[in-house]
Amino acid sequence: MIHVEKFVPGGQSLGTLSDPSSLNNGKKVFLWNALPGETVEEFKLLKQKSSYLEAVATKIKNPSKDRLSPKDACFLSTSPWQILNFSRELEEKRLLVEESLKEAKIPLENLEIEPVATDGKDFFYRNKMEYSLYWDNDLEKIFLSFHARGSHRKIPLYKKSPSPSNLTESLLSPFSPETAGSSLERPEIAERALKIVEELNNAHASARDYQSLLLRANQQGVVSGGLFKNNQPHPVFPNLTDKILGVEYSYSPNGFFQINLPVYELALKEIKQIIDASSCKNVLDLYSGVGTIGLSVARDRNLTLVEVDKDAYRELTNNCKKASANPVLSKSEEALDFIQPDQIVILDPPRAGCDKKLLDRLLEVLPEKIIYLSCNPSTQARDIAALLSNKNYKLTKIAPFNFFPRTPHIENLIVLEKR
Repeated sequence: MIHVEKFVPGGQSLGTLSDPSSLNNGKKVFLWNALPGETVEEFKLLKQKSSYLEAVATKIKNPSKDRLSPKDACFLSTSPWQILNFSRELEEKRLLVEESLKEAKIPLENLEIEPVATDGKDFFYRNKMEYSLYWDNDLEKIFLSFHARGSHRKIPLYKKSPSPSNLTESLLSPFSPETAGSSLERPEIAERALKIVEELNNAHASARDYQSLLLRANQQGVVSGGLFKNNQPHPVFPNLTDKILGVEYSYSPNGFFQINLPVYELALKEIKQIIDASSCKNVLDLYSGVGTIGLSVARDRNLTLVEVDKDAYRELTNNCKKASANPVLSKSEEALDFIQPDQIVILDPPRAGCDKKLLDRLLEVLPEKIIYLSCNPSTQARDIAALLSNKNYKLTKIAPFNFFPRTPHIENLIVLEKR
């Protein structure tokens, strides 16, 4: 048996195996489909290491009062926190941010981590979805699919009557899911995806010819994207447009763009308030993508935006046409000369966090404010600890946002001000 202790960064629960008859007795176990406080009687092993195990709980002795039946049969693949009460999800995410900061030994100096901000919509929020294609030998048909967590095996979606054996093989919980589809993406995306699969089946196409199906929808429900063929260059799909805080942006369905715009706007409003309250006229937006942060919150300032991806930079330059802004094609860690003392610096790096050269330059120049938005609180905490190391900065805001409901992922905003 395994007594589940807590959630850990990454979204799994952590417990310790108690089974004197097992060689793994006493090992730590990272579990999916298990909540803190529960006791796991049976589990399916995913990975075995010398010091820990990874597994999926399949039988729970004492289900938590916060446990819910998942909506989707594919929940472990797409949104493993479907089993968790939404209010408890928000609190657990705040605790994970707190744990990341503690592990990085960051003193909060009586600063409270704000409650996790949400728009309250926990399903059908994703504006982008990428599906695999599954070939059913018995039915001789293609189905949309996702990969089972911890394996390369595909789980078919929208099959009318999946058998109990298939459900077990898909690593489902003993709690009955409501649908054989996905409840995360906007309905327009699912509708288009099913139509494309229907057309493939009518043409007697083979799933093995395709890498995946990528679709994105804007806030008006316009869908763009399509199939990626194996061993072929990715096609160029028609651009979409969306308004964020009243500013219109053009972007490619293939490129990076936030997947939950209503909650993204909540974060941008916080950032804009910080910038509006400052007398500093110079703003540097690093890792800027197509420019949605800088151009939404600081278009009236002396704004410079740095992006390395050529496709995103092309969209960035197009989005800058209606603003007095300076787009720069460069790696952020190689655009160090743009960092100045009389400046607000915005950081929104990938999950790996900021390059050390960039952090060193920030500590050398000491801009007035650093606004750091991150999808990975662990690497963000590591970088913030480095920026606080010489005591020239103080923490003034820690604000998590629920960009990814029903998943363990967290977006976190941290603001540093020069002392």
